[in-house]
Amino acid sequence: MASRVAPLLALSLLALWTSCALGGANDAEDCCLSVTQRPIPGNLVRAFRYLLLKDGCRVPAVVFTTLKGYQLCAPPDQPWVDRIIRRLQKISAKSKSHRS
Repeated sequence: MASRVAPLLALSLLALWTSCALGGANDAEDCCLSVTQRPIPGNLVRAFRYLLLKDGCRVPAVVFTTLKGYQLCAPPDQPWVDRIIRRLQKISAKSKSHRS
């Protein structure tokens, strides 16, 4: 498994982070410089958030946080991204219903 994760993380250098240099409503927000087109294995992801043009970012992205804490930028319009988000939402809904 580790041998498969290493190349993925190496390719994820495309997901470099920087502070947004654009002015706007969210000056302190981190923005993605680019997104990876290569699918990220969903079982490595524990959380997500959106960074959109309206947030002051030049590149719209879904930012996935991996189990090891890496931040990976993905294109929001890809089917594999939607699948990971749906999976995370389903897991979140199940954990909330078990707490009640």
